[in-house]
Amino acid sequence: MRINKSIFTAIVALMLIGGWFWYNSGKQAETPEPSKPSKVSITQEKPVVVTRRVSAQPHAAKIKLFGRTEVTREVALKAKTPGTVISTPIKEGRRVVKGTVVCRQEVNARQASVDQAKAQLKSRDVDLVAAQKLVQRGFASETQLLAAQAATDAAKAAVKQAEIELDNINIRAPFTGIYDQHMAEIGDYLAPGQPCGVLLEMDPLTVNIELTESQLALISAGQDATMTLATGETVTGKVNFIAARANPATRTFKAEITVPNPKLALKAGVTATVTLKGNEEFAHLVPGQILGLDPQGRVGVKFLENGIVQFSPTQTIDETSEGIWVTGLPDPVLIITQGQDYVAVNSEAESKGEFE
Repeated sequence: MRINKSIFTAIVALMLIGGWFWYNSGKQAETPEPSKPSKVSITQEKPVVVTRRVSAQPHAAKIKLFGRTEVTREVALKAKTPGTVISTPIKEGRRVVKGTVVCRQEVNARQASVDQAKAQLKSRDVDLVAAQKLVQRGFASETQLLAAQAATDAAKAAVKQAEIELDNINIRAPFTGIYDQHMAEIGDYLAPGQPCGVLLEMDPLTVNIELTESQLALISAGQDATMTLATGETVTGKVNFIAARANPATRTFKAEITVPNPKLALKAGVTATVTLKGNEEFAHLVPGQILGLDPQGRVGVKFLENGIVQFSPTQTIDETSEGIWVTGLPDPVLIITQGQDYVAVNSEAESKGEFE
């Protein structure tokens, strides 16, 4: 029997479709189900830090400050009387002792005034002697004697005044020092109050420094100080003055240190590095590299306490080659010397390498 061509085509198409479905269903059956992830237990280990146990020891704080040497006094040597300068015997930069004449003015009529006052005194002395004799003989009263005595005393005062005025032409050094600046030449006319030169008192020298509020409690008057000058000298002195009131602009307290300078070898105006040794207090010696900052910006040290990381703000009182002396830590304390940057405050940590 002959099969219609259309029927044959339909039968073949159905077979192909059925075979395709059979093939895909078998492939899906062979595909294994995905395995479920297995549960893994993870144990978090504590971070390990290196620690050192340190105890507080008495240590004197050392404070380093910067100052400048200054003269104790600077005085302009001024004329006391009017007159022309006729002599300037001292050169600039020379040492002069107290009483040395640095400038001399012309005498003019001053010597004549002295001679006149002395002559008047002689006359009054004669009158006084005559009055005394007359009183003794009963020819004069006590009142006349007292008047003669008063005239004599006035004449003596006039002599003294004339002599002082004569000596005023000599402008003298009021203290021993360095004649620093010459301000009048021969021929210059000086009125009273005009300067002839400038005198500096160089023994002792003064070094001025500024103390902060925290340093104020460590320093007291009479305390020794060591200074290294920019010129290379190392000198010692004593704190002789600390201001009772702070500078409103800087909130610091002015302090003065006196430095002996008997040979006047030290110069004024030289930069000085001042080292002051404060009072002893208990402090810890720690490595400088372990200092850090807390979220508030305070400098301090991390340490372990019962396995918990703690932080304590500290104050540095001295820096040495062995480390930094700080206050503010508990005593004794287990400081973290390595790994402090990898542990947070109030977290747990394991100590390793602990030693005294």
